Amino acid sequence: MRIKPLGDKVVVKMVENVEETKSGIILTGTAKEKPQFAEVLEVGPGDIVDGKEVKMYIKKGDKVVFERYKGTEIKLDGTEYIIVSQSSILAVIED
Repeated sequence: MRIKPLGDKVVVKMVENVEETKSGIILTGTAKEKPQFAEVLEVGPGDIVDGKEVKMYIKKGDKVVFERYKGTEIKLDGTEYIIVSQSSILAVIED
């Protein structure tokens, strides 16, 4: 199955952050608070709000940081996704 977002919504998948403490202990995503980093999988077409067009600046494949506790979590075919509004995305991470 495929998720096709509507309006200004974006489908993201969390990127697992693995960190190591100074003492060499590896902390995975389950050992600490969820990371806010995700990869964009699908992007909606945009929207019209109060008669003004909402242009989509985020694109498929972008690595992004979004507001904590925003979005709707769903599970599809055993994989977890989050659907967020473009306005909840704080930054695009560039290499």
